[in-house]
Amino acid sequence: MKAAVLREVGKPLQIEDVQINKPGPHEVLIRTVAAGLCHSDLHFMEGSYPHPLPAVLGHESAGIVEQVGSEVRTVKVGDHVITCLSAYCGHCESCLTGHLSLCVSPETKRGADEEPRLTTAAGPMIQFLNLSSFAEHMLIHEHACVAIRKDMPLDRAALIGCSVMTGVGAAIHTSSVRPGETVAVIGCGGVGLSAINGAAIAGAGRIIAIDMVASKGNLAMEFGATDFIDASQTDAVKEVLEMTKGGVHHSFEAIGLSKTAEQA
Repeated sequence: MKAAVLREVGKPLQIEDVQINKPGPHEVLIRTVAAGLCHSDLHFMEGSYPHPLPAVLGHESAGIVEQVGSEVRTVKVGDHVITCLSAYCGHCESCLTGHLSLCVSPETKRGADEEPRLTTAAGPMIQFLNLSSFAEHMLIHEHACVAIRKDMPLDRAALIGCSVMTGVGAAIHTSSVRPGETVAVIGCGGVGLSAINGAAIAGAGRIIAIDMVASKGNLAMEFGATDFIDASQTDAVKEVLEMTKGGVHHSFEAIGLSKTAEQA
């Protein structure tokens, strides 16, 4: 299959032929239909986060199941699926106590004594976050994907696996936004807009979106914001304090800078 390979930090990805193995008992082979370019992928390409090389990047994806292993019970051939960052075994202490994202069981990946999922003529290819979706196919653990309705466009569905899950999850699960509460979201990119949407779904009474780019205001409103602050024209923190007469119940920072984290 063809895959976009990162061989050297700071260099463009190279389209190469990469061999993909057959599914093991709990593995699923997926034909990649859509893959988003998350900023986290760029961080790895630029060397901000260390990672073994060569590797096939990509983790925000959706596709169609083509083969399943003998023990797979969660999906079937033909299912449309989105991929998940955090594969889990389902039976360790973390999984059984409801903390699936903390699962570090080696069962979700292949061991050193097993054939790697991805290889080239030169040797094994590193699988990025157990997914590697910048490729024509993905071979992953069955708990690293979720079946979705077939009428959901896969190019939209791909976003759910990372930015949507991050933002909506932060609002609904991490912060447990409740009906009527006030929320501020700094940064109206993919994660920020998803946090706005999550807060709206949770029933927040007021959602204040903040960004340096004024043109993002209308989009933020479409996702559920009630107010927009152009941070390039005013002191956003002061503005929020005045608007709310004291502050918000929940503040989300979706940019990743120390300055905006302090503001939140």
